[in-house]
Amino acid sequence: MAARSKARKRAFQILFEADQRGADVRTVLADWLRHARTDPRQPPVTEYTMQLVEGYAESAARIDELISTYAVDWTLDRMPVVDRGILRLGVYELIWVDDVPDAVVLDEAVQLAKEFSTDESPGFVNGLLGRLKELKPQLLR
Repeated sequence: MAARSKARKRAFQILFEADQRGADVRTVLADWLRHARTDPRQPPVTEYTMQLVEGYAESAARIDELISTYAVDWTLDRMPVVDRGILRLGVYELIWVDDVPDAVVLDEAVQLAKEFSTDESPGFVNGLLGRLKELKPQLLR
């Protein structure tokens, strides 16, 4: 697995854990960093993982607004926690990270959905992120 794919997976896990615990993502990130330093069995938290988590945290309200606006027939609180985390990460990377091609963002998000969510989730994630990709020029910051 490529380094950035692993970083995305870790960032997703941190976002998922924060959502499940009702905790701030930065607090969960700090927990992961502390555990990675003290437990050799803990997966590393890379610079890109930290960038993704911090970036999401800085833009969380706007990201959730975009997901809520463009998710047809789904409210944010009705979405499965896994899908919500994948979408949050994907929207951040799609809109705010310039050095990753949009197609890569969509593909990576779909792969996370295939690995961690239901059979319907990859199509849902791809559809919503694809719509935001089309609207990206209008949505940029």
